[in-house]
Amino acid sequence: MKKLPFFFFLFTAIAGFSQAKKLAIIPEPVSVTEKSGTFTLKNNFTVSVSGSDADALRVANQLSQALTAPTGFKGSVKQSSSSGTIQLKLAGTADDALGNEGYKLTVSSGGVIITANKPAGLFYGVQTFLQLLPKDIESKKAVAGTSWTAPAVEIMDKPRFGWRGLMFDVSRHFFTKAEVKQFIDDMVKYKFNLLHWHLTDDEG
Repeated sequence: MKKLPFFFFLFTAIAGFSQAKKLAIIPEPVSVTEKSGTFTLKNNFTVSVSGSDADALRVANQLSQALTAPTGFKGSVKQSSSSGTIQLKLAGTADDALGNEGYKLTVSSGGVIITANKPAGLFYGVQTFLQLLPKDIESKKAVAGTSWTAPAVEIMDKPRFGWRGLMFDVSRHFFTKAEVKQFIDDMVKYKFNLLHWHLTDDEG
């Protein structure tokens, strides 16, 4: 019986070590295959987007801006299907396994490729890629001394539920315009797709 605490401690330590090594992606993707090596974002990076879809181009510009602010790097967006540090690709032939909001993300030392059937899938793939980078990627201003690396990985993900709602109650609790916008930004970051905005009720 005296050995039980030791084995309990050993099991807890091993479990904690195992979880610590697991990629921290929220929500957990359908499949994750970790590879050897890392991708390093450098100055003068490019984000390319295939085709001329306006929404896909908007996602590319959002990603470029999200990477530029915290890194201080210069980035550019171009319409191309075969080049770019980070490539956003709309599938020519729809992949039934992905649906409208799924994506495939490949990160290697040579670059990043996100493939989806629809711009929504590209957007969610971008959110996952950002989670692979250091936490300073959330900063609104340039952070010095950070190595902007992401682990080499292959991820396939699609939502389990079509309706992924989050409620925002401004009836009982008052928020500024900036706080509302921040709430929406945080909501879509974690792949919620419907905002239940509780504006008023009979007592609020």
